[in-house]
Amino acid sequence: MGKSHQKGWVVARGKKWYGYFRRDVIDPVSSEPKSTIVSVVLGLKTQLTKFEARESLEREITKQNGHAPGGRVVNSSSVTFGWFVRNRFLPLKEASWKEETAKVKTLLIQQDLIDEFEDVPLENFDKFTLQVHLNKLAKTKSKDRVLQMRAYLRDIFAEAADQDFLPKDPARKVKVPTQLRETDKTTLTWDQLRRALSELNVRDRLLLELDMTNALRPSELFGLRWRCFNEAASSMTVSETVYKGKIRPWGKTQRSLSTVHLPKDLAMQLAAWKEQTPDPSPEAFIFPNQTGGFLDTDNYRKRVLHKLAKDLELPKLTFQVIRRTIATLAQKKGTVKDVQGVLRHSRTATTTDVYMQEIPESVQATVNSIHSELSTKSSSRNGQVWTAERRAQASLRSKARIAAKNISAGERKKGENRRAASSGSETGFCNLLPNATKRSGEQFASGR
Repeated sequence: MGKSHQKGWVVARGKKWYGYFRRDVIDPVSSEPKSTIVSVVLGLKTQLTKFEARESLEREITKQNGHAPGGRVVNSSSVTFGWFVRNRFLPLKEASWKEETAKVKTLLIQQDLIDEFEDVPLENFDKFTLQVHLNKLAKTKSKDRVLQMRAYLRDIFAEAADQDFLPKDPARKVKVPTQLRETDKTTLTWDQLRRALSELNVRDRLLLELDMTNALRPSELFGLRWRCFNEAASSMTVSETVYKGKIRPWGKTQRSLSTVHLPKDLAMQLAAWKEQTPDPSPEAFIFPNQTGGFLDTDNYRKRVLHKLAKDLELPKLTFQVIRRTIATLAQKKGTVKDVQGVLRHSRTATTTDVYMQEIPESVQATVNSIHSELSTKSSSRNGQVWTAERRAQASLRSKARIAAKNISAGERKKGENRRAASSGSETGFCNLLPNATKRSGEQFASGR
């Protein structure tokens, strides 16, 4: 049976848009292909523009013919999810991903998506299937991992629809599951940080003190060379980073590579450390390993930080915990923009929503301060502060004045009535009350 590849046409008739297109079918009598015109209702004129009506017709043609207008085949059962991701999605994305980033993202997509849907044809996917899979991931994976997978699903199927492998995107309305595992929010106190520094040798103490003071990332910290250090200006220039055994001339963000300020005391300690190192040349690393190269982040974390956390009974100690701790404790040391500058984030929201955590003691102090304001300075009058006792006394005085006014008003009313009655008996009928001219019952009976 032939397939029609034309776009059809739309007509406004009455209150609706109608679409028409030619379709080749098999004549049941002659068993020969013949062309027929198919009519479909596209929607109300009040809800669709002519352009939107044409788009709706194209989708209907694709749905019924299995071809996109123009002849490109869609909905092919031979195109599986795994094939499309590896051959059509990842090659496009890797152009904008850095080398190490591409490796990590590819591995995550392989573990959470491709392994699950490797041989499933694209045409078999729907919103329900994808939502169920995302809900399953939410039970075992971290919040950030689930959010990443949702983003990848939407990108993959949007690309499939854009390349005409699908007539519509089944992942467009997939939602983030409400029940997500909490992300790690561990922070330490100033006292815990000081205890950690006191337990280290000279090199490790100076390394972590520099890391804590400027909230450096480990990739930035281990890539520092002596040419980056300026003792006279009390500054350190981050010009390159190390990651997965490689030196890179770029950082995580645009603001990663910059010059950071050093306190004079810390600059003096670094200068003293320079005199002790075996190689103080400009290209030598400030914190080298045994062979003179740069330290490995994972190795240092396990060998030094994890051991230190265990010895001091700290809840957790990693470079990420240190950055989060500094961002949280620095709330009392400067403004939000100041903390953003220390962490060198491109967006303030990253500093406040991801790194800064609430400090329970600070929250309690804020509540106490609010209550103190309400109870001791809730109102003032004539420049005097009114306490709760003064407000109670003022309320009693106010009630007494109102009662006195009511009593005097009642007495005044009785006086006016007596004067009006006496005035009426002396002057006749002027200024009489409404019923003053009516005779009483005794007067009426006696005929007076």
